[in-house]
Amino acid sequence: MTEKLLNHRAEGPTSAPPLLLGPSLGTSSALWDEVAPELSSTHRVIRWDLPGHGGSAADLIGAGATVGDLAGLVLALADSLGLERFAYAGVSLGGAVGLHLALHHPERVSSLAVICSSAHFNGSRPWRERAALVRREGLDSLADSADSRWFSGGFTVPALVADHRRADPGAYAACCDALAAFDLRERLAEIAVPTLLVAGRDDPATPPAHLREIADAVPDATLVEIPGASHLAPAQCPRAVLTALRAHFGTGTGQGMRVRRAVLGDTHVDRAQARQTPFTARFQDFISRYAWGEIWTDPTLSRRERSMITLTALVAHGHYDELAMHVRAARRNGLTPEEIGAVLLQTAVYCGVPAANSAFATAQRVLAEEDEEAAASGG
Repeated sequence: MTEKLLNHRAEGPTSAPPLLLGPSLGTSSALWDEVAPELSSTHRVIRWDLPGHGGSAADLIGAGATVGDLAGLVLALADSLGLERFAYAGVSLGGAVGLHLALHHPERVSSLAVICSSAHFNGSRPWRERAALVRREGLDSLADSADSRWFSGGFTVPALVADHRRADPGAYAACCDALAAFDLRERLAEIAVPTLLVAGRDDPATPPAHLREIADAVPDATLVEIPGASHLAPAQCPRAVLTALRAHFGTGTGQGMRVRRAVLGDTHVDRAQARQTPFTARFQDFISRYAWGEIWTDPTLSRRERSMITLTALVAHGHYDELAMHVRAARRNGLTPEEIGAVLLQTAVYCGVPAANSAFATAQRVLAEEDEEAAASGG
């Protein structure tokens, strides 16, 4: 007898690294319509539907289900596709499934992104009550309020609201049971896979504080907050979500973002991400993927050598604000103040004395600031 599997949709080259995308309660794989096609240029993207949602059979789970049960269904799907190891991103309940997989099956998950989700969902009572309501009255009343729970600023996606209305009430209620029983707060520190948290600034269901709690507990996790996004961020702000996911799951599984942080420092990168808007999202994506994920990760030159070249190029073009940032980066990459001075002296010959004069002033200010910071911290 053939095992019944979650309904799914595959996109992208079969030879590309696999990436599974999990939906939120009440939606279908259509939640990823604005993001998955872009991700499929670099990954074999597998979107799946919750039981009783989209095309998945309702009887895959029953009353009293757990997030572990849903994770088991995802693993069965991965097994059927021959995926021993995969990257994973999920929204809300789909994100909870990802946390469970990363904790209980770390050998299967290469990298994790948790979007508009939580390590707990505000206790069991509201979910038990919602499950009882849905079993008694169906989903119409909840679907009527979906826009206010899912989106902000008058935004809506009618197709997702229609998916909510069409979901099987019994399976939806069973998913509520799973949310009611879910709480991984005490075990977050055990998660060891590279983890990205994405929060919607306007999300009333899983506010940024819920994602921050996970980021603070999971070792080396990264947190991105998206302005203007509510609970279904991939639908409302797809470009910003795509940028974050590409940086995390890109070449070398987020290698570009890791190198960017290593060279420029967490403070600078966090500040840049906090200022990110839908208008600048594609540029930030370009910087993380191309400059940091391809150029700075090329092993032909060392980071020290790249810093020296970068300093020279910035002096040549008079980009002194960027120069200040890269003087700090050069120190992180191992250059001494004397070596930085030697690079700038070289630029006096080939880029001009006035340019080098301004560069020396900028570098001297940055190095003095670093000395003050070191003294203040006792370093």
